[in-house]
Amino acid sequence: MHVLVVGPHPDDQELAMGGTIARLVDLGHRVTLLDMTSGEPTPYGSPEKRIVEADEAARILGVRRIRLGLPNRRVEHTIEARHLVAGVIRTEAIDVLFVPFPEDAHPDHRAVTRIAEDARFDAKLTKIDLPGEPRYPKWLFHYWCTHLRSVPQPSFLVDTTGFAGRKQEAIVAYRSQFVDNPGNRGVPEWIAASDRFFGSRIGTIAAEPFFAREPIGLSGFESLVG
Repeated sequence: MHVLVVGPHPDDQELAMGGTIARLVDLGHRVTLLDMTSGEPTPYGSPEKRIVEADEAARILGVRRIRLGLPNRRVEHTIEARHLVAGVIRTEAIDVLFVPFPEDAHPDHRAVTRIAEDARFDAKLTKIDLPGEPRYPKWLFHYWCTHLRSVPQPSFLVDTTGFAGRKQEAIVAYRSQFVDNPGNRGVPEWIAASDRFFGSRIGTIAAEPFFAREPIGLSGFESLVG
């Protein structure tokens, strides 16, 4: 499968589902990370630093990165933004979309979710000026990387046992965010604790939560854990 993980800013994808990304790659799926913005400005970062950090995180996880270059802190749900993402869906022949959970305190996150959800629809249109062939990803799932102090109520959990180390390495690759910034140094352990908690809910060492609006079908119980 061809998987696209849409992130408002570099590091959102790794924080929310770095273990799942690593597991998908390990299973032979092609995973692409789409950064909607550069994530800058930040107190200890720069556009140049963030590119180096994001590329290193992608290398660790074994994925490709695409950058759209929308303005950080000013992302808007527009036809133009929708069509940029729809073009990526078509040219990359995407089967599965992962996007941020729609409830968030950060305006960029809310806007990106709406953009990506609508781009999924736009990508299937035939009489439209977009690159690539019409495409409608069969599945769209939401990941949690929210700025609200809320507790996820997931539709399903992905067992990420054995991939926690790679996820942590990818997160810490963003040194300007989680090493140089003293206010964020506790974030990697906070994420690790969350993964351990969700793992405990299904009897595994680690897991990551996801939400699905559409039903998920099972052909059997062979892959169920817990």
